[in-house]
Amino acid sequence: MQLQCPHCHKTNRIPDERLADEPVCGACGKALFAGVHALDATGLQAVLSQSTLPVIIDFWAPWCGPCLGFAPTYAAAAQKMGGKLIFVKIDTEANQALGAQYNIRSIPTLAVFKGKQELGRVSGALPPKQLQELIDQVLHTS
Repeated sequence: MQLQCPHCHKTNRIPDERLADEPVCGACGKALFAGVHALDATGLQAVLSQSTLPVIIDFWAPWCGPCLGFAPTYAAAAQKMGGKLIFVKIDTEANQALGAQYNIRSIPTLAVFKGKQELGRVSGALPPKQLQELIDQVLHTS
């Protein structure tokens, strides 16, 4: 699997079996899971199957105004809470099969997973306080 470092934007190659080892960037040495990761189907399946941390996925599209408005809130939460959860973005325009697979009917939609099991989802752009409440709930139950 390849992940772009959310800090220095260098691409890192990580074997799937090492995802649970809290990998760091080979270039800057910072944690790779502290930030938002744009993934495709292959990357998402690797993260869901290998991560020991809960995964929160933002299903979005580049033409969606609320999605674009929510992006800074999501990125701020990822910077604050990265390492406790893995923050992922899935562009449903570029990955239409994933949108269909996860039955995404409106965007933005946040879906929370532990392993391959979906724990819940919320549709709509959340204000920072509600996003933090969702994150706290996820951390409390997992």
